[in-house]
Amino acid sequence: MPPQVEDAEILSKFQDEKTRNEAFNLLLNKYQQKIYWHIRRMVIDHDDADDLVQDVFIKVWKNLPGFRSDAQLYTWMYRIATNECITFLNKKKQKNNISLDDMDYEMVNTLADSSYFNGDQAQKKLQKALLTLPEKQRLVFNMKYYEDMKYDEISQVLGTSVGALKASFHLAVKKIETFLLSED
Repeated sequence: MPPQVEDAEILSKFQDEKTRNEAFNLLLNKYQQKIYWHIRRMVIDHDDADDLVQDVFIKVWKNLPGFRSDAQLYTWMYRIATNECITFLNKKKQKNNISLDDMDYEMVNTLADSSYFNGDQAQKKLQKALLTLPEKQRLVFNMKYYEDMKYDEISQVLGTSVGALKASFHLAVKKIETFLLSED
C-alpha cells in the first residue's frame, strides 16, 4: 500500500490546474473509505451510502478551491458528509411520511438483511442499539467510537461545544448499555 499523502500536499496539488485531478484521486484514496463508513453507520443501507459518498465528493470537488486551511481537511469533509446524512434522513422521513421510530425500525430490518453488516452478533446488537439513539448522539458515538476522533475534532464537524459532546457521548453509552442489557 502506498504511503499516505499529507493533506497539505493534496491541497497544494489541487490549486494547480495541471495536477488537480491527481490531487482529487489522492484525496479519494485517502478518505473515501472513511467517509463511506461514517455515512454507512448513519444510513445503514449500502446503496444509499454509496450515493451519498458520491454527493459528498462532488461537493468536496466544487468547494475545495474555496477551502480555508483554518480547518483540517478531514473534519471539513466529515462536516459535509454529516450534513448530507442528516439531509438524506430528513428527506427520507418526509418522503415516506414516517415517524423517526418507524424509520429506525426499517433501518434495523435493513441491518438484519444486510450482508455488509455480517459481523458477529455483538456487532449487530451494537448497530441495533445505535439505531435507538437520537441522530446527534449516534453521530457523536460513531465518530468517537469508530473513528476515534477527539472531542475538539467532533466539535468542528458538528459545530457543538466539547462539553455538550461529552454529555451526548455519555448519554449514548448509557442508552446503549441499557439496550444491550435488555436484549440479553
